[in-house]
Amino acid sequence: MQLLIMTLHLYNEPNSNTMKNLAFIFLLICALVSCKKTTEKTVEKVFLNEYPQKWQLIRMYGQVANSESKGTDMSWQESYLLNSNGTFTKSRDVKGVLTEASGTFSFSTVQGEKCLTLTYQTNNSIIGSCTSILLQETLFAKANTNNHMISSWANCDGPGLEYERVE
Repeated sequence: MQLLIMTLHLYNEPNSNTMKNLAFIFLLICALVSCKKTTEKTVEKVFLNEYPQKWQLIRMYGQVANSESKGTDMSWQESYLLNSNGTFTKSRDVKGVLTEASGTFSFSTVQGEKCLTLTYQTNNSIIGSCTSILLQETLFAKANTNNHMISSWANCDGPGLEYERVE
């Protein structure tokens, strides 16, 4: 409201440079309209429709202090490959033994948070979820990053798993 009053006042002043004032106000409004929260912008990048997408496990952590491991120190290596047709393959390597599982995926918003839901075709030991009945896993976009997701498995005493988009 004050901006409108100031604009009208400047417009009605006989000695003011009206075009300069209007240009300034226009630029000010453009700057205010174009502002967005950084977390919204970065989280949105996780959900770009660019395929294939490869998500690599980069960090494991537990409920116990100092239980974090990264890289080759982790108990296993793991990745998800998301394809443009809505299918995925999960691969887990435990000491040279490779196990794979596949199914379909979808991106959505759950309670205001962006997430990836993976639905498996059949039961498999590498499904990391709170219940094996649904044959689903959920990963949430990590706030303030543009290429990280966190598994929901830690919510029910599973390990905390953080993934990074590498492709």
